Amino acid sequence: MSSPPPFPHDSGYKSLFSHPEMVRDLLRDYVPGEWVREADFSTLERVNGSYVAENQKQRHDDMVWRLRLENRWLWVYLLLEFQSETDEWMALRMMVYLGLLAQDLVKRNELADGRLPPILPLVLYNGQPPWRAAVELAELFAPAPRGLDAFRPRLAYHLIDEARLKLHTDPAVRTAVEALFRLEHGRTPDDLRQVIRALDALLRDPAHASLRRTFVHWIKTLLRRKAGSPTMQDIDSINDLLEADTMLAERIDTWLEEATRKGMQQGMQQGMQQGMQQG
Repeated sequence: MSSPPPFPHDSGYKSLFSHPEMVRDLLRDYVPGEWVREADFSTLERVNGSYVAENQKQRHDDMVWRLRLENRWLWVYLLLEFQSETDEWMALRMMVYLGLLAQDLVKRNELADGRLPPILPLVLYNGQPPWRAAVELAELFAPAPRGLDAFRPRLAYHLIDEARLKLHTDPAVRTAVEALFRLEHGRTPDDLRQVIRALDALLRDPAHASLRRTFVHWIKTLLRRKAGSPTMQDIDSINDLLEADTMLAERIDTWLEEATRKGMQQGMQQGMQQGMQQG
């Protein structure tokens, strides 16, 4: 089963969530349950997440992590979705992916007392339309004949619908994941600048140098997308979060004016073409 084509900025998301700090904050703040009390997030490690299916094609839109609970491992299957429309068969895709992961765990003897370890299926979706697909596999099947409902496949995944999260109204940014979500859906240049300054404070420790660099790269992609890429050279010259803040303060108005003018021109051209076709 093939995955939908990714958005241009998906590689930046994958790079961000290749950092254990990001996965830790995502799990701790956006996945419910008392299991968090048992979790030792210092044990978070990424493991091989590409399993070969029958068509011999590997998937690259997913990643697998594991962390230690009190007396066992918890495996986290994180699937990043960047499509503009809901994938109505996501629950089916997840069943296939988890089946491949489970087979690999058996093959490598990664078992807990002879049984498969717990697996958390997690979908992070950053599209604008609300996610309307079933999160429970059983909903994809027609009603079973009387007496056979118990045999209908069941599997649920936890959905994080980024655009509809209720983020803190407090201007303070608590985690890098929250900063990511706020930057993605910031509406004004001031929104972006406020989050970038907070992110700079969060990632000032040298231990976060790698994650900081990854954020700089992703923010450059974000600015190209939001500003309509009118000044590629200016954006490419950004090398640090504070430089991004300074450049936003100095040039964002010009970028937005150019993007708006470009959008108006495209709209006028489309309107003229439609009018000629109707005429």
